[in-house]
Amino acid sequence: MKKAMKNRMAILAATFLAASVLANATTPALIPQPQKLELGAGEFHLSPDTKILANLASLGTARQLAARLRPSTGYPLKVHVKFVSDTAADNAILLTTRNASTNLGPEGYELTVATNSVVIRAPTQAGLFYGTQTLRQLLPPEIFSSNRVADVDWRVPCARIEDWPRFKWRGLMLDVSRHFYTKAEVEKILDLMALCKLNRFHWHLTDNQGWRISIKKYPRLTQIGAWRKESSLARPPAAGKSNVHPAWAGPAADKFGPDGRYGGFYTRKDIRDVVAYAAARHIMVVPEIEMPGHSVAALAAYPQFSCSGGPYNTNVRAGVGDGIYDPANPGTFKFLEGVLTEVFRLFPGQYVHIGGDEVRKEYWVQSPDCQALMKREGFTNADQLQSYFVKRIGKFVNAHGRTLIGWSEIIKGGLAPNAVVMDWIGGGREAASEGHDAVMTPTGYCYLNYYQSPDHSTQPFAAGKYTSLRKVYSFEPIPEGLPPQDDPHILGAQANLWTEWIASLPHAEYMLFPRLCALAEVVWSPKDSRDWTDFQRRLVVDERRLDELDVNYYHD
Repeated sequence: MKKAMKNRMAILAATFLAASVLANATTPALIPQPQKLELGAGEFHLSPDTKILANLASLGTARQLAARLRPSTGYPLKVHVKFVSDTAADNAILLTTRNASTNLGPEGYELTVATNSVVIRAPTQAGLFYGTQTLRQLLPPEIFSSNRVADVDWRVPCARIEDWPRFKWRGLMLDVSRHFYTKAEVEKILDLMALCKLNRFHWHLTDNQGWRISIKKYPRLTQIGAWRKESSLARPPAAGKSNVHPAWAGPAADKFGPDGRYGGFYTRKDIRDVVAYAAARHIMVVPEIEMPGHSVAALAAYPQFSCSGGPYNTNVRAGVGDGIYDPANPGTFKFLEGVLTEVFRLFPGQYVHIGGDEVRKEYWVQSPDCQALMKREGFTNADQLQSYFVKRIGKFVNAHGRTLIGWSEIIKGGLAPNAVVMDWIGGGREAASEGHDAVMTPTGYCYLNYYQSPDHSTQPFAAGKYTSLRKVYSFEPIPEGLPPQDDPHILGAQANLWTEWIASLPHAEYMLFPRLCALAEVVWSPKDSRDWTDFQRRLVVDERRLDELDVNYYHD
């Protein structure tokens, strides 16, 4: 099905062009582009006798590399501990943290390819891992095949690379509330993130349409909040309907319960498995538990924590009804603190996202209890009440050694101490100027649920705007007008995939790629190295890698 999703003539043309590029390119087709690259003469040839060596601390990363190289080559590459010397033997790949320059930073690496050896050196295992990702890209694209590929000369051009990321936050947000993605599907996305050297997986676990994380203390959150009646999008399009794009696919049968309701959730074991899978790829999972708005699914299960008392219905595409927690009810905070306590146990990372966007404050204005609270606190507007809510939750988050993140709207009414602003509609520059960290994800550059072509008739149905590959590539995360001394407060940027209209993994892949490759270069590579023409050249080869990985991407 996936092969049918692409124009076959386009694939043939791209394959021919890729062969030409490989034959004539002066530099390897690496995405993201490294900080420094010098080509040498000759090649290193990977063979069945090649050994992988590592100092003891790097043994796990070396075994990962061997496992990645084995399926396509068929080579039973052996991994050995190298206890003393930090130089590679003949016909060997050495991974080591010995004598690595600390100037590379916590995610940087050096990669030296000679005719008889490959050495990857880094201060940390994260850096070594990114070095192995670059090594894989230096090999022919067939290295990414899950099956053995015969008659390929597994050669690597001689080169010296020094590399490190421009930004520490290089992220992707996946919305699993509107449409549920299984653990295996999430893990495939994590693998693709790792190839792009992305390191933050923002997991949008709760919203109006579904609550996806099991909470022991509040079982109704998944018993009720994880399910809804089948939406129109979940039904297959009518047979023969001419405007159905081949990338469209409805949710699989395993996303329907025995009673016909649509949805799903992650068990605590699922969560731990995904967190461990991500950590092995040096990706931090950032959970998002929406509050105070976008909470229909939670309030369908526990309506006593709302302003109106319900009833609520998760069978919605957007916020319907108030869907807002009641800040005047002390039980609301006890409930949310109980939820977050379990979230802290499942997610060891520094950050917890609490949403905070698009709060329909008119329901607070209409609530006598909320109005009484505002009067007691001396608030003159509902923005201040939201700030009160976020600051109270932020204090709890900080008390557990974590950092709160929220969307742009948390800046209104006064920003909580230590909070990070995720800027989708503004606020990042202001937050950074006030000494707060910010992650940039403006809609016009980073929302990958938008159309990829101005001709919408050629695309699956999407959110109404258009974001081209070139526009993503042109994105600059440092806000215009930000004083240079405040630049360090811009942690980086991330892409967002909201799934109102995206019900399957093939469709999600189609919306992500190749635009995610462009964003990966934006957040990793030097700003002054950005070259649209050269990126297009390298992308031709990268699309061959995506083909080998069985990724359904948009082909212009």
